[in-house]
Amino acid sequence: MTSTPKDQAGSDQTKLNPGDQAEPGTPGTGENVCPECKGSGRVGATACQTCGGTGTIIEGVGGA
Repeated sequence: MTSTPKDQAGSDQTKLNPGDQAEPGTPGTGENVCPECKGSGRVGATACQTCGGTGTIIEGVGGA
């Protein structure tokens, strides 16, 4: 039986983009339109650096 250390990156971990405040599914967060590319996923001819080209970011909700 082998175990994987908690701090070791696994293949099931989600890659966060620079605009994300938390991992998807984190309580108190939600998906929102990227403020940089306005949801298109592109800035000019390149992929948006803030959302990684997805057009969405994960951010905290509720102002807590």
